[in-house]
Amino acid sequence: MLRTIIFKTILGFWFLTFMPLLLIGLISSKFERNIIVADAWGALILARIIMGIKYEIHYPAVNENGIPLKHNVNQRLDGRAIIAAKHMSMLEIAILITHVPNAFFIMKRELLWIPVYGWAFYRIGLIGVNRARGATNMLELTQRVMNNITKGMTLIIFPEGTRVAPGQKIPLKRGLLFLAENLKLPIMPVGTDTGLYWPKRGKMKPGTAHVYFEEILPASASLSEIQKAINKHSC
Repeated sequence: MLRTIIFKTILGFWFLTFMPLLLIGLISSKFERNIIVADAWGALILARIIMGIKYEIHYPAVNENGIPLKHNVNQRLDGRAIIAAKHMSMLEIAILITHVPNAFFIMKRELLWIPVYGWAFYRIGLIGVNRARGATNMLELTQRVMNNITKGMTLIIFPEGTRVAPGQKIPLKRGLLFLAENLKLPIMPVGTDTGLYWPKRGKMKPGTAHVYFEEILPASASLSEIQKAINKHSC
């Protein structure tokens, strides 16, 4: 546990050192994004050095020999598909934002109120929703998402709506289906086991975390199909 405390303390200082840069980055969304991506890369490096947490990204096979290849335009990491990812840890957030070009997330509105970091998130196009008001205005949300997509950005959504523990299965939110249907975008499920190594609370442990990009599903896919895909390799 001591190792975990040391890591989180150093990580906290790492985030603090980026705050002046993030303030400067507010002048340009592109500059701000580069700073945030560098910040996330730093968190991944610290996790590897201090905690021994590495990661591997797996892509679906794309040729007749079944050899998994890195993503290309045919696998739609280009804003023309919604990435629906399992959410277990800060780790997969850092992995996704560093490996998916021009990514943006839908998140709790309160996270945008965090001094400096929240302002930076808003500057690069992250979208906050007010969960306290109950049902989200999905038509308004869809328009905001569309505005980002037309700028060449890629939506990453966590359809479970919260971080889940290893082995935990919870129903997916229907908002994903609304967005996919109205934006006419296919869905790329992403599974992970990051919670085994960097849990929401408690002791972290060394090892190799995995992020799995699954086969693309059509916009008409059901919640059960999406849930099956994101949990395919989950612990």
